Amino acid sequence: MHSMLRSLATSLAFFAVLFVSTASAESKPNVIFILLDDMGWGDFGVLHQNDSTHSKRHQTPMLDRMAAEGMQLRDHYCPAPVCAPSRSSLLTGVHQGHAVVRDNQFDKALEDNHTLATVMKAAGYKTWLVGKYGLQGATNGQDDDWTPADWPAYPTKRGFDEFYGYVRHRDGHVHYPAENWNLGDNEVHRTPKQIWHNDQEVSKDLAKCYTTDLFAARSKDWIAKHVKSGSEQPFFLYLAYDTPHAALQLPSVEFPEGYGLDGGLQWLGKPGAMINTAVGTVDGYRHPDYTGKGWSDVEERFATMVRRIDHSVGDLLQTLRDLSIDKNTLVVLSCDNGPHHESYLRDAQDNRVNYTPQSFQSYGPFDGTKRDVWEGGIRVGTLAWWPGQVAPGSIDRSPSQFHDWMPTFARAGGIAPPARTDGVSLLPTLTGQGTQRQSQVYIEYFNGGRTPTYGDFQASKRNQRRRQMQVVFVDGYKGVRVDIQDHRQPFAIYDLKNDPKELHDLAGTGEKFAKLQKKMHDRVLQLRRANPTAPRPYDKVAIPAVAISQQEGWTYDVYSGTFPYVPEVDELQPTMSGRLDEMSVAGAKGAVRFRGVFVAPETGLYQVTLSTESPTFARIHDAELIDADFGFDPAETYSTEIRLEQGMHPVTVTTLADGDVTIGLQWKRK
Repeated sequence: MHSMLRSLATSLAFFAVLFVSTASAESKPNVIFILLDDMGWGDFGVLHQNDSTHSKRHQTPMLDRMAAEGMQLRDHYCPAPVCAPSRSSLLTGVHQGHAVVRDNQFDKALEDNHTLATVMKAAGYKTWLVGKYGLQGATNGQDDDWTPADWPAYPTKRGFDEFYGYVRHRDGHVHYPAENWNLGDNEVHRTPKQIWHNDQEVSKDLAKCYTTDLFAARSKDWIAKHVKSGSEQPFFLYLAYDTPHAALQLPSVEFPEGYGLDGGLQWLGKPGAMINTAVGTVDGYRHPDYTGKGWSDVEERFATMVRRIDHSVGDLLQTLRDLSIDKNTLVVLSCDNGPHHESYLRDAQDNRVNYTPQSFQSYGPFDGTKRDVWEGGIRVGTLAWWPGQVAPGSIDRSPSQFHDWMPTFARAGGIAPPARTDGVSLLPTLTGQGTQRQSQVYIEYFNGGRTPTYGDFQASKRNQRRRQMQVVFVDGYKGVRVDIQDHRQPFAIYDLKNDPKELHDLAGTGEKFAKLQKKMHDRVLQLRRANPTAPRPYDKVAIPAVAISQQEGWTYDVYSGTFPYVPEVDELQPTMSGRLDEMSVAGAKGAVRFRGVFVAPETGLYQVTLSTESPTFARIHDAELIDADFGFDPAETYSTEIRLEQGMHPVTVTTLADGDVTIGLQWKRK
């Protein structure tokens, strides 16, 4: 009788999983992720400019409208305070404790693993990347003659059906790819750059094309043609602007009248007149709201660049309305890091012209800019828009980070994200439906410079050595340390809800924060793995053990369904559960998660070897242990070395199953 009931319950659960999956597939939204380059939290009107008492202010009316119609994620964080690692973590769904591209590794190859594009393709989406990439795989300055066949991590080799934009990091420093710019501060910033469309270099056709306009027009055209073709396939667009970063270059003409299908930016597709704003004077237009105010040249330029982005975003959203797909399109807009300091201009006397984000307090009410781990460098303006799903005018103040977008978009697309992701789905926050799991905010980064000396920053943060930096959020508090020499170095601890400017360090102020200090030190070791290309002072510190009630063997959960990769299963319902002496289950179909404990008999280095006949992903604590999922080869030996403290270490192993499953983990003290 009990076996019959168990069989019936399993069958009902299985059909429930199928029903949920089918329902999700029938209502998959289009997804657009817009990434701005070096635009500070304080540059958003709705976040800071509109209410600022600063002497200079600019406006973002279209972003303000987007916020009014959607949600402000006021405590969203980039993975690192500079572009390459941020874009890497965004695309691969892992924080900087697991990413392959770290620190200042511009043009390094994005790892051949799951990406936003491969995951969305698995969910049935058309995938496009428009704009700046910079993760193609090359030594900076050595790939001038390369083609997509030479770049190992070209976007179409990482899951994107189509790519249009800048491949190389340095090309994205100027915003007229086909033009010479005599005001540039060096030869690199004065000369034309490459724009690639799939396997073709197309910059020769882009006379007078300003990239903010070019990338927005390209995106509008692809979307409109896709919808008008009658295709029922949902699309995922990653629109990565290269502005207002780097060279403070102006548009050539004012923004065209109107927005949407019949107004605003238009893709003409004619060499020499590719878009409708490829006219006028290169670097010649200033928004009239910002002239005649006594502002400097670079201030007028920067404000005009931001306003141009604002126009283009409003244009894109109106296009979605005109196509009647606005209620079935999730749009997220964010930034890769805090505000920059460059202009890449030289004046008539051939002197470099400086720009400072102090002009508009682009860092908002915080301390820190690009390359800092204070809030101004890592908290990034983020908006979500999905009419009918995201409540108008809503504000979320729970911390989240870039690696959360992969599980968010995967769940929206009706599939589970890969087990490799460090993120959690933000759909419950966005839609108000379901229970929101807590996100883990974690940052590590190296920079050899010093913090700015701005007078409105706390004195102790001015002209401070950066070097090795780290941020972790634990129990509602931010832990941050800079110029790390040793893992024993304490974290400064801040209560950001009551102290967003990080003026009052709570470390050492009582027993509560002494315990939290220890917890932060342990946490940062339990959620990351060392990468030899980005060495840290704490790489060789043993991962702390935990005190947990231990039972022999392994618990297991079986998740029925068809999965394109090893899934992250926390939001799925198991169809069967139990406990076993070994990681071995008979007759499983779908995915199986095993959970157990490894007891390290002594502190030291251990070699761990995984035995499996199917794709598998293993974690220890929250750190990656062994990734045998993407590109799984049953003939390959999957092994790693990891330094562990004596004691108990929780282990999670998830694998795909099509019948009997047996997994082995062998631990050997080195």
